[in-house]
Amino acid sequence: MVTDMNYWSKVIKRIFSLALTLILLIFILRLSVFYTPFLISFVLALFFEPLIKKLMKKFKWTRRASSILIISISIALIVAIVGWGIVTLFNEATNLLANSGEYINKIQNIVDNITKNSSLLEKLPTELYTGLQNSQGELINTVSSWITNLLVNIKDWILKIPNLIMTIFFVIISLYFMCTDKIYIIDQLEHHLPDIWTKNLSKYIHKITTKLGHYIKAEATLIFITFLISLVGLTIYKMFGLNVGFPLLISLGIAFVDALPILGSGAVMAPWAIIEVINGDIRFGVAIIILWAIMGIVRNILEPKLVSKHIGIHPVFTIISMYTGYKLIGFFGMILGPIFLIVLKEIYTPLIDKGVLRSIFDRDS
Repeated sequence: MVTDMNYWSKVIKRIFSLALTLILLIFILRLSVFYTPFLISFVLALFFEPLIKKLMKKFKWTRRASSILIISISIALIVAIVGWGIVTLFNEATNLLANSGEYINKIQNIVDNITKNSSLLEKLPTELYTGLQNSQGELINTVSSWITNLLVNIKDWILKIPNLIMTIFFVIISLYFMCTDKIYIIDQLEHHLPDIWTKNLSKYIHKITTKLGHYIKAEATLIFITFLISLVGLTIYKMFGLNVGFPLLISLGIAFVDALPILGSGAVMAPWAIIEVINGDIRFGVAIIILWAIMGIVRNILEPKLVSKHIGIHPVFTIISMYTGYKLIGFFGMILGPIFLIVLKEIYTPLIDKGVLRSIFDRDS
């Protein structure tokens, strides 16, 4: 039997190329945490690029002048919003930590109501029912410990102002150069990389950055809208005397969960509404459901226009990418995982469309 060395050399090259891409993406995923300021700058540069081009075209300004104006306005807005957010968040976290005993008692009452009033629990075997009652204390202690640690961590993070200032400094400086010297940076990359690399990179970079930039901007816009709706809604609820103690803190939590693919704001709003109804505050539970419905309606209206539903990744693979990112670099990886999955899909679209193994081992490929 004659071995077709040409065929097997092509197979080995394809496998090596795929493995190298995966290793490179994992390496970049790990580096992204270390180089977070530059990653933030890159994302902001994607946001600012259309505005910079519009100013250059309309007023005939240079790229440098347009970039400085856009960055200056953005910094002023961000400083004002972040300053207000830090002060408000610090006050809310401090108040919540001071009143944590009251909230722990409320959780105890909710658990008691569920245990005493649920006919389903009463139908359980006596041993199991007794075990559930005895475990209430452990559950409350665990929840109270978790809440206390969370709030202490939030306060510790807020108090790390010097590190935050240094991070912001590097974000601003790198953002300035990414916006003003974009052409120079691209020229330097082309100068130092081999010609065959630049040809392949130029073929993929525009397509990847366009889709990735569109995805990031769309998701960031949707998350911000969710945060804004929840903050305004909860603030109004608080003004009307409903049991909302910390609108900003809760809104940030909802926005964080909404940023995680698959989950969405319902992962917070639905359990919260159910708990409030069980606790006897039906009016507040209904109000939470109304606020959640408003978020859902607005998101369903805007999402098709912003995301266009053309990313084409099945939720199962999105969950896998989230889990992979989480195992590699923690919670931050749950957000980056789907983004890197989009990059991988764009690079290997022909391979995926035809079938991965078929493309690697098919003699006609």
